[in-house]
Amino acid sequence: MRILPAIDLLDGKCVRLRKGDYNDVTVYSGDPAQMARKWVDLGAEGLHIVDLDGAKAGKPVNRSAIKAITKAVQAPVELGGGIRSVKTVGDYLDLGVSQVILGTAAIKTPDLVLSASDLFPDRILVGIDVKDGKPAIGGWLKTSSEDPAQLAEKFASMGAVGIIYTDISRDGMLEGANIEGLKQFAQKVDLPVTASGGVTSVDDVKAISALSRYGVTSMIIGKALYDGALDLKDAIGALTD
Repeated sequence: MRILPAIDLLDGKCVRLRKGDYNDVTVYSGDPAQMARKWVDLGAEGLHIVDLDGAKAGKPVNRSAIKAITKAVQAPVELGGGIRSVKTVGDYLDLGVSQVILGTAAIKTPDLVLSASDLFPDRILVGIDVKDGKPAIGGWLKTSSEDPAQLAEKFASMGAVGIIYTDISRDGMLEGANIEGLKQFAQKVDLPVTASGGVTSVDDVKAISALSRYGVTSMIIGKALYDGALDLKDAIGALTD
């Protein structure tokens, strides 16, 4: 089980949104690379980066900040937000990103998952962000009618090597993770699952860690780390308790 601190990029800054609302933003740092170094120095085995501007615009926006992060740390970096083409996937991998996350593009044009996975084996993840039980797309501004678990199985057959499952209702709210929803999803999916949204306490960390038997292999923590509700070293320590 790995803990991945989140670095969400907006206008080149490290921020957090509440429930994915671009109008409800808290800025935590003007130097994302420095923040990345901080988390890795505290023991993070990887980082989860989202280009929020890119997710909304449908194209890469925070490339310079992402490059600075990959240069600043040796840990694996996964990246999502605004990735809509095989070329963009390749550009980011060349920049030092370890794995690329396809979200909106995977749902709208599933063939992209297939072609990207063929070109870049073991480097393609799919983000399924769930809002009221349905996948959200376009920076969480719209929803799809498809079933999240069925989507995950479709992407598995196309070569994706993992699913990042985000419960939008819990994201940035410090209300705790939706453990039951995560468990139900992971039980239906054959791919490794990364939990995201609402991880707030050591108890959340332990509860998610217990789902490793169902294929949950990592968790993303964002606002709780930035607001001090959860200490990264304590969270990592809870994995071995």
